Amino acid sequence: MNQKNLLGLDSCFMDMDDPIELFKIWMLEAEKKEINDPNALSLATVNKKNEPNVRMVLLKGLSSKGFVFYTNFNSPKSQDLKNHPEAAMCFHWKSLQRQVRIKGGVKQIEDNEADLYFNSRPYESRIGAWASDQSKVMKVRKEFLDKINEFKQKYKDEKILPRPKHWSGWCLKPSSVEFWLGDQYRIHERLKYNKIKNDWKKEILYP
Repeated sequence: MNQKNLLGLDSCFMDMDDPIELFKIWMLEAEKKEINDPNALSLATVNKKNEPNVRMVLLKGLSSKGFVFYTNFNSPKSQDLKNHPEAAMCFHWKSLQRQVRIKGGVKQIEDNEADLYFNSRPYESRIGAWASDQSKVMKVRKEFLDKINEFKQKYKDEKILPRPKHWSGWCLKPSSVEFWLGDQYRIHERLKYNKIKNDWKKEILYP
């Protein structure tokens, strides 16, 4: 029989007051089990017409401030976030039968933080950030490849390749974090943290 925490849930939920600390532990487990991109998450936003949209992005930063991902700031997701600075994230680790859902407000990260991450990326990825008009229509694929070559000629030195002003990161500061553990017959276990003023309050949810 599996050990339980103080709330009667599986011991993997532990007995932590801070959901970000619990998330870090679950992420470490995911990194051991998931073959590809354990940091992949679905990101949901809403546009000016209140139409929802969702896509996959990669988590590239995590601290007490929140969850960070990077993107083109001219992209639809960034336009959504500029107009409605709230979003939802969902991580799903099938090999562990675990899921984490996060909601909260978002804001742009500091330029020095964005510069630091941009400079850590491979040269080709940095060139791609310059060459891509993300989500815009192109006539033929060659159009994009030609732009890549143009920027490679412009920035031949890999060490001197500045971050485009239109490329940076968003940080989601969570107002709620829900941890989900799959079980047979859909008798799943769910633990939700809600931010009340400066404290986190826990509650168990029916599956």
